[in-house]
Amino acid sequence: MASKPVWEQIGAGFVQHYYQQFDSDRTKLADLYTDASCLTWEGVGFQGHKAIMEKITTLLSPLLQSLPFQSIQHSITAQDHQPTPDSCVMSMVMGQLKADTDQVMGFQQTFLLKNVDNKWICTNDMFRLALHNFGA
Repeated sequence: MASKPVWEQIGAGFVQHYYQQFDSDRTKLADLYTDASCLTWEGVGFQGHKAIMEKITTLLSPLLQSLPFQSIQHSITAQDHQPTPDSCVMSMVMGQLKADTDQVMGFQQTFLLKNVDNKWICTNDMFRLALHNFGA
């Protein structure tokens, strides 16, 4: 069996690390973002390390908007990775998450990773729950 391309290895390694840290201690994600990083969370944008970490560490439960969730568990069902022309790696993740006692929900997340000083950082991060309003 041929080994995976380097961008697949980088992307898969990042995804595994990201969700392990997110599920156990979100504050440990701080090293993955810089002041130039951007996050779009459910259509709302955040730019810079401080704003992103404030959002990530104070996320609200999707079903109980006034209560921060205490625990979360992600299950990755699919991930795809591509190299970009400027030597970055784009990763798209699909999966399910469970926050506290909320129902299991699908989600999609896309990361753009860049090597800065021999360390892969997230320059762009886009997250959406896979919720649909079919009654509209």
